[in-house]
Amino acid sequence: MANDSHRGAVRKLKKGPSVGTGGHGRKALEGKGPTPKAAERTYHKAYKNQELSERSAAKRGAGASNSPRRNSGPKGKATEELVTGRNSVVEALRAGIPAKALYVAVRVDMDERVRESIKLATERGIPLLEAHKPELDRLTEDAIHQGLVLQIPPYEYEDAVDTASEIIAKWKKGHIANAPLIVALDGITDTRNLGAIIRSVSAFSGHAVIVPERRSAGVTAAAWKTSAGAAVRVPVAKAPNLNRAIGAFQKMGFFVLGLDGDGDVSLPDLTLAQEPVCIVVGSEGKGLSRLVRENCDQIVSIPIDSAMESLNASMAVGISLYEISRQRAVKA
Repeated sequence: MANDSHRGAVRKLKKGPSVGTGGHGRKALEGKGPTPKAAERTYHKAYKNQELSERSAAKRGAGASNSPRRNSGPKGKATEELVTGRNSVVEALRAGIPAKALYVAVRVDMDERVRESIKLATERGIPLLEAHKPELDRLTEDAIHQGLVLQIPPYEYEDAVDTASEIIAKWKKGHIANAPLIVALDGITDTRNLGAIIRSVSAFSGHAVIVPERRSAGVTAAAWKTSAGAAVRVPVAKAPNLNRAIGAFQKMGFFVLGLDGDGDVSLPDLTLAQEPVCIVVGSEGKGLSRLVRENCDQIVSIPIDSAMESLNASMAVGISLYEISRQRAVKA
């Protein structure tokens, strides 16, 4: 009897779930699916190595210099630009580049550049926004920002034909003393060249700069900086099609002069300086495109030493504008 009682007790103990069975019910016994790959597990060394590789690649793509970056945006829409790094930010603020906000890292190590950046931004009424380093890393796509990021709004381009029409109208009403003088760019993609051209146009009483919709430099932080603030005074307008814009300028009364080494007229012999003029300049390597060249009223060359093949686009524009300005001053 004692043995039977013991066996009954054993049976009772075996009834129901015991430790290690996975608990009650089918759900408790369900698996968690296949084991994730090593590179997908945040705690695994392979994941950390992959993350480091991606960051290094991003930094290499950004370059060692603290160059301006753009926030990604919908295709076809202007995007805001970011200037990163202490030297770049303080120089941009010194140049008077328009800005929406200055981001400063929380507990940033203060030096003269940071202090001056904050001072300049405060004086200009630019909002100061404090952000943690991870947020700045995300905002700049892991560019080297050194705790300082300047946000620049996209440049608002005017329409090329409307701009030229307004300039002609003001001249005819006597609101502009000198005949209209504009510069159009054909295939110039270097933003520093654009900035230098804007500066020359401002220096020699020009009225506007025209850039094509495609394959052309735009008004970026680098262009603002090279223009030394002249971009505030000289409007930059866009032409969806440069050749059509040239045709429209000619109907308004502009004489379109293309700059090229193999010109019909030498710059000192130019006779159209007193008239409304649109100077068209091409890239240093390719020069004027075929259609643009054909649509110009005259092709003008600048006399240079035979040992020199060509001039930089901004230099050629500066020399041409000076000569037109000089001839206008003599006739005045």
